[in-house]
Amino acid sequence: MKKLTVQLIDIALILLMNIFFLHLSVPIAIISSLIIYLGIYSFRVYDTQTMKSYTESLIKTTVGTLISFILILILYFFLSKYFNRYFFLYNLLFTIIIFPILHKIEYKIYEKTMPVKNYLVIGRKEEIGHIMQEISEKTLNKIQFTQYINPNPTTLEEIVKQNGQTTSRIIHGIVITDPELEKTVKPQIEHYKEEGLEIQYLPNIIDRYLKRIPVEVIERYEEHYKVVFENSMNSPTIRIFDIIFSLTLLVIASPFLLVSMLVIILDDLLHKEKVEIFFKQERIGQNKKIFNVYKLKTMRRVQKKDGTYEDVLTKTGDFLRKFRLNELPQLINILKGDMSLVGPRPDIKSTKIFCDVNIPYYGYRLRVPQGITGHAQVFFRYPEAVTKEIFSERLSYDLYYVKNYSLLLYLATLLRTVETVIMGRGK
Repeated sequence: MKKLTVQLIDIALILLMNIFFLHLSVPIAIISSLIIYLGIYSFRVYDTQTMKSYTESLIKTTVGTLISFILILILYFFLSKYFNRYFFLYNLLFTIIIFPILHKIEYKIYEKTMPVKNYLVIGRKEEIGHIMQEISEKTLNKIQFTQYINPNPTTLEEIVKQNGQTTSRIIHGIVITDPELEKTVKPQIEHYKEEGLEIQYLPNIIDRYLKRIPVEVIERYEEHYKVVFENSMNSPTIRIFDIIFSLTLLVIASPFLLVSMLVIILDDLLHKEKVEIFFKQERIGQNKKIFNVYKLKTMRRVQKKDGTYEDVLTKTGDFLRKFRLNELPQLINILKGDMSLVGPRPDIKSTKIFCDVNIPYYGYRLRVPQGITGHAQVFFRYPEAVTKEIFSERLSYDLYYVKNYSLLLYLATLLRTVETVIMGRGK
């Protein structure tokens, strides 16, 4: 689905409504329309699964629009004479009535008109089949991998030669998932490229469709990814945005921070404990630099019946974690340069040691500044336990961010984090 086209249509519709119906000046209409679009975008309204469900689309469009109004209110405070008095009401009604229906129609058109593309896979299904199946599901089965082969030149030529003789077996392209197997048919692959047959490589299609890089793919294309992750990366532009956003968030969040601190103090006094507002913990940052991260305290040490002690999550702490309010003091870490707003989450030492021993290529995630939120926090669940399976999958999302480290991905992740926090999916 051409999501960019869908998004441009939405922006144009909001803009036209504000100019011709509400009679806003063009500059004010453009700014306010873009803010509304960003609010909607941050709630993943343009994700295929959201567009598929009218109810989910309605809910996310409503919340995203309301969130965008918070920022527009700042403009309204200073420039109220340039706004129509019904601006907020009409824009809300417009987005929640028009967009969910429009997106549902666009999804149906895509579902019916987008042709299915069949690919021949050079690789073993038992080794790579689960990843190819995940790609098919992400594309609503519009991309299918119909045959897996461990090829020799004769076998490959026979399959391609028979292509198109029966409708059900039309092959639109070849996906190479194993560089070692590719070597056996390299001349044939080059020939098919010249003839116009689409040739895809596994690293490219997982980057496009999965938005993550599974460890087993890195193992297959180790030399390729060794070059990709060879050097540490820093962006002066992202650093500037970190400072601006952190200072802004500190100002905006200061009331919540002060109230949270007061509640923690009262909770400690109520339980007759030493008052401790902040929790300090060593973390491992970019290039293995060790620093202290600061959070609001969310746990209390209690004595069990057998005389031993354990840390338990407080009711206040559960609320703070659910909406990530306990992370606010880390804005100080960002201003100090210890970490970024966006990046892989910095590990504690024990977790880092476990993952280094059990998960290949784990050190690659330290090539960029670590962050408060990240690609993994937005697209993957909160890791309930330190296991090889959970942290391997988390790593796959972290490595996608590292490979595609850019201001655009940084800003997109920040916007998606808004939905994660508001919906209480982060802990």
